[in-house]
Formats: sequence, structure tokens, C-alpha cells
Amino acid sequence: MGIRLGDNQYGKAEVRLVHVQRDTDVHQIKDVNVTSQLRGDLEEVHTVGDNSKCLPTDTQKNTVYAKAREWGGVGAIEDFALRLARHFVDEHEYVYGARQEIEEYSWDRIATSKGPHDHAFSRRGAETRTTVVNKDGDKEWVVSGFEGLTVLKSTGSEFHGYPRTRYTTLAETDDRILATDVTARWRYVGTDHDFDKAYASVRALCLELFAETHSLALQQTLYAMGTAVLEAHPEIAEIRFSMPNNHHFLVDLSAFGLDNPNEVFFAADRPYGKIEATVERDDAPAPGDAWKAIPGFI
Repeated sequence: MGIRLGDNQYGKAEVRLVHVQRDTDVHQIKDVNVTSQLRGDLEEVHTVGDNSKCLPTDTQKNTVYAKAREWGGVGAIEDFALRLARHFVDEHEYVYGARQEIEEYSWDRIATSKGPHDHAFSRRGAETRTTVVNKDGDKEWVVSGFEGLTVLKSTGSEFHGYPRTRYTTLAETDDRILATDVTARWRYVGTDHDFDKAYASVRALCLELFAETHSLALQQTLYAMGTAVLEAHPEIAEIRFSMPNNHHFLVDLSAFGLDNPNEVFFAADRPYGKIEATVERDDAPAPGDAWKAIPGFI
């Protein structure tokens, strides 16, 4: 039996970087979390401990900070990730591939009686913008998205007509709360895009379609969101969603002599339905390694 080294990569995980743009009295902040991983000629570091082609993970960390200064900030996280990947692959002959993953945390200016404050901010909840850039030689892939976008509609949602077995207890309904935490990832065709503009548009479309679609199932809402994104953005090949169904159950108040006309609910945190699907173009180019090392998605 022979033994050999399989696929591998290494790097520095979760490099926290906050960049403050101070060109004017109105400051801009960029709060990101960068994970850098490299692939290359790493056989001997694994098999015999030869580190001559192993760029230290600490060097990768320092590169993130230095480039934020040299490049005048972070900008769109997709552009920053692409530039990092190109730096590592192009500047080091023993590195042939790079994976750069970035999460961005949004901050809003604190509102005051005089308007938005110049240099004071509040964190915008749990929602996080994401991107993963994979580079292998000259080939580059960008997958972007968001997670933790919590949404709820108090009506305009039904669920009925499903198969019933002796284990079915769920009552059919033509009026229910629909709530979920949207995680979305989309794959770009090419890398020359206005990523900030595209991100804002995709997010807005997902919110609009969640609100405006009269839902007969969370799957139907998911598909409507994905369809709207692809129709508006020819530069996006596919979009993948993972959306829990955050159940809200009507509380039976009859024991207290009270009715409950869809007003009082119990919000259950578990167990929950988990809906996942990909909406894609039938003529989209093959994904290659775009989804490489992006766990949790079908």
C-alpha cells in the first residue's frame, strides 16, 4: 500500500483589520476579518519538515495589514481579496494557488440632532457581507454573499396541500408568520465588476422579493429571490441560499377564555426547517474551483 499527500492548504485565519479613512473630517471605517490560505509546492514541508517553500502564516497576516496601508484602504472586499491572492501567487514562485476569504461587518453613523456624526458609529446587527476568492495560476473565481440577514413578514404566507401521514400533526394555514435568516452566496462570471454596486443591488432584490412574494412555501420565496437576482445581473452565474424556517406557532389561549386571531405567537428556536437550493442559469459557465472550500452549501 502506498501513502501520499493529498490536497492541502495552509494560512492565517481570522486576521481582524479595521481601516480608518481619514482624508477628511468625515471618517470612513472598514471592519473586516480576513482568512488567507495558500497552496503550492508543499510536499516536503509535510513529509520531511523542510520549510524552504513554506511562507509563514505570520507573514500572510502581516501582508494583510501592510497592503491595507499600501493600497490606501480595503475598498470592495472582493477587490481586496483578488489583490491579495494575486500578490501571493505572483510574488512567490512556490505558491501556485490562494484562497482569500473576507467577512465585512457594517457600521452606521450615529444619528445626532445635527445629523450623522463624523466619526462615531454603531454596529449594524449580525448581518455580515462575505466573499471567497480562489486563484489557481491564471484562473480566478469570486463567490460573494451575505449571512445573518434576519427577515420576517407577519402575513402574506400560507402552507397547505402537503402529504399527510399518521405522523403528521401540523395544521394547514392560509395565514402565518414567515421568518428566516438568509444566507446567500453567488458566483460571478469574471472578476471585472463593480462589486459594491452589485452587492447592494442583490441584497435589495432579495429583501424586495421576500416582502412582495405571496408565499405558499419558503422554497417558492427562495426561488423568486434567486430568479430576480439572475434576471437583473447577467454577471452572476448562480446564487445559492440556505434559509431556516424560523417557526412562529400560534398560542392556544382558549384555557384563559381568550381568542387569538393571529396575534400572539411562540417563537421557537429549534427544531427548525432548513431550506437550501441553488438558482442557476442553464447556460452558465462551469464553476471550476469557485466553490472550493466553501462548506455548508449544496
